[in-house]
Parts: sequence; C-alpha cells; structure tokens
Amino acid sequence: MIKHRAAILAALFLFGQSLGIGQAAAQDVTFLSRDGSVEVSGTLLGFDGEYYRVDTLYGELTVDSSGVICDGPGCPDLTSYVAELELSGAAAMGRVLLPALIEGFGLKYGYAVEREDLEPTRTEFRLKEGDRVAGVFRIHSSNTDEGFADLLANEADMVMALREMRADERDRARDAGMGDLRSVGRSRVLALDALVPIVAPGNPVTALTVPQLSDVLAGKVTNWQQLGGADAPIDVHLRDGASGFGQATVDRLLSPVGETLSPGATRHESDATLIRAVMRDPFALGVISLSELREAVPVALSGACGFTLRPTRRNAKTEDYPLVLPVFLYLPARRLPKLGREFLAYTRSSAAQLVIRRVGYVDQAPEEVPINMQGDRFANAIARAGEEVPLQELQRMVGRLTPMKRLTTSFRFEAGSSDLDAQSRSNILQLADALEGGDYDGRELLLVGFSDGEGPAGPNREIAQRRAQVVYDAIVSAAETFDPTRTQISVEAFGEAMPMACDDSAWGRQVNRRVEVWLR
Repeated sequence: MIKHRAAILAALFLFGQSLGIGQAAAQDVTFLSRDGSVEVSGTLLGFDGEYYRVDTLYGELTVDSSGVICDGPGCPDLTSYVAELELSGAAAMGRVLLPALIEGFGLKYGYAVEREDLEPTRTEFRLKEGDRVAGVFRIHSSNTDEGFADLLANEADMVMALREMRADERDRARDAGMGDLRSVGRSRVLALDALVPIVAPGNPVTALTVPQLSDVLAGKVTNWQQLGGADAPIDVHLRDGASGFGQATVDRLLSPVGETLSPGATRHESDATLIRAVMRDPFALGVISLSELREAVPVALSGACGFTLRPTRRNAKTEDYPLVLPVFLYLPARRLPKLGREFLAYTRSSAAQLVIRRVGYVDQAPEEVPINMQGDRFANAIARAGEEVPLQELQRMVGRLTPMKRLTTSFRFEAGSSDLDAQSRSNILQLADALEGGDYDGRELLLVGFSDGEGPAGPNREIAQRRAQVVYDAIVSAAETFDPTRTQISVEAFGEAMPMACDDSAWGRQVNRRVEVWLR
C-alpha cells in the first residue's frame, strides 16, 4: 500500500525542485487530491502563488495548487497571494544596483514602488497595483560571505555576489539540495565591474603592469622609486577582507602567484573611506571598484608587450582590461514566484542595461566597434610581429577583419582549462538569445580565436581555432530555436597575432587567450 501511494504521489508531485521562500510560515498542512484518492500531510515550506513546497514523509515535494485541496493552519490565501523575494549579499549591489533595477522593473511593468529602510542593512520594496501589494523584495546588504550563508540557511532566494562562489560554498549548496550553483541558470552576471588601482592627485606614476601591482600588494615592492616615482614608501589601501570586492582583489591579484596581502596594508569597510584616505596621502596606492571611481585618480595598466589599457567602460565590456569583475546573482534550484521570474527576465532587457549603466556599472548591451577605433590594437600587432607572426599573417588578419566591426562581447576560458569562464558562460546565453530574437538576421558573425605567445605559432593558431569552435558549439547548443539560414556564423583563428599583454605573467596570457566576435 505504501509503495502504491508513493507511486501515485510521484505522478502528482514534482520531485527534486524547490520553490522560493513564501509568505506562509512553516506549519502543518494536508493536501487532498480533488478526486479524494490521495492524501498527504507535511510541513509547508513555501508557496509561490502557483505551487506549494512541502516537507513530507516522502521527502520534499512540489505540488500544483490547482490539483489539490489544502487544509491546515499553514494553507495560504490563494486569492491574496503576495510574491516575496529575499536577496542577500554584497552591500555595494544592495545599496545601489538592485534598488535601481527593482524600481526600473516596477516602472516597466506598471507597479508603484514603495521603499522602506527597515534597518541600516535591510530595505524593503513593495510593488503595488493600486492598493494591492503584488510583491515584496527584501534586500539584506552585508557582504558576499553572508549572502551565501543566508542562502544555505534558507533565508535568501538570491545571493548578490562580487566574486565567484568558493568550492566549499558550491559543495554545501549541492548537499543542501540547491543544485549546482555553477550550472546553467543557477548564476547570472548582472553587470560588470573592475579592479582599479588609484593614487593621489599629482603622483607621477600613471601606469603599472599587473605583476607590479601584485608585488605592491604583496609587499615585494615597497618604494615608489621602484615604479618610477618619488623615493618614498608606498602606503597600500584595500577593501576589508569580509567584502566580496576585497576577496576578489586577493583572488585576482595575489592568489594566482601564491602571494598573500602585505600585513602593512590598511583595510577599509567602504570604497568611500578608501578613496578619502588615498586622496589625502601623496604616497598611497589603493584598489577600488570601477563603479565607485568618481573623483579618484586611476592608474592605467600597461606592459612592454602590449599597450596601455585604461579602466574605461568599453575596455571593461570587451574584457580587454585585464581586471574585469562580473557582478553575480546566484540562484538555487528552486522555482521562484512568477514576479521573480519576470524580474530576472527584465534584468537582461535593454531597459535594464540602461539602468545598470546609469548607476555606474558596466552594462552588457552589445556594441559594435568600427575598426578605425581599434588602431592601438592593430598598431601593437604590427609592432610585436616577428618570425612567429610574419607579415603575410598580419595581412590575412587585416584583410579578413577590415570590412567588419568588433562586437564588445568576448569569450575567455578558465585558467588552465578549456571551460568558458563565468562571464563567458553568461555571454553565450546573451548571444544565443540575440540570435533567437533575430537581432543579427542577414548578417555574418565571425568568431575569431586568439592565443598567447607561448610555444610555436602554428600549434597556437590551432588551439585558438579549437577555442573558437568551442564557443560556436556552445552558442548553437544554447540557441535552440535559432535558424542558421538567417545568420551566417563561422570561425577563424589568428593565434598570437594580436597580443593584448605580455606573456610573462598569468594575467597577460589569460588576456591574450580569447575569442572575439566580429560582424558585418
């Protein structure tokens, strides 16, 4: 009998899927199928306006509310349901970016948005249709660590993160039944930011290499004279270690070379206090986010093998600037309320990209860059050419690309891997959506692979070709309804012909290994 009932329940309920945290408290409920043949009791864990999530003898189940009658103190009122979403994590996102997106979403869909600051770190947004509250967004602005902790404690529906999740966080989420948070659909890149070194006004040092910046943070370079400046000690300023941005700084600049932060570095709880400290200290060097740059004096990144790259919006969008940081939302494998799903869809829209740009982050709306605006890149390719990259290869590259424009969407790979990195996985979905939507109908898209300069040029070009093919396969796989007769997509490779940085560091090699998108 138990086996028989379990089989019936398996047909009625969707296993292995959870719902967002609903307004109903965790209370006992009983569900009865409308024909009266099946009854099951348990603890209501959530309700999204369409589906219940309940903990039962058979495990956690998800059930369509239209197919059952609910009885018990935990049963919600189906006619007055209010969608509730809890977001927790990085304060920089919670203070500015997410509030702006929620207000933009309300404006687009006709909701009046009421904001209430509940606590210094907690804000509630109520979306109203007339007098009726249709949804509530609650934001807990703390740090990325706490955001993941809230998710694991089932106290958040989304994590606002300024860094990629750690391996242990990924394992704990999987063990808690939240799925693989690195899989498709479980993380979303909302916007882009970047690490930017800054100095006080009047400092003669205007450019550094990434290895030099790393050595300063590690305490291996301690005097400005070693960098072409005055004979004075360097005072290092960074964000605090609890912030996602502070952690990302260490992850990107120190961990790859096995270094740790100098014990003499001063840590700050906000970009504002960090900037003030650097501005009044002529011998200070700090690292802040591009979104908070404002009046600070940025230091460009350069190298003997490449050209100077400044922390501009376009350089960050193309990821030519080597210290770009994706800004993430992480989502567990649970069904969000319809309002939440609509909000996530909105974050990819052109309207949302404009909001993102207006609040200081780098949006992901693709832009077309004419070849006459890329003279520095082609001039550097000519300057770095030699026996490995002969004139004929440069002529072939220029001839192929001159009639085209570069799309700001680029693809890069995990260090030492053929797997696309987090930002590139997001770019795959974005480009696939554009192809399905007909954005490039009647045009030619060329996926161009480039490599670093380690090893012979021939094999490097073959590796670059394979990387371009990986991107092509991923795009075609993601664009399920794409009609290949509407847009011509092909792959090409020029190997090490257009270096962006020196190959004498992991950062330089990472920047050089890329797949660009060109179109006409």
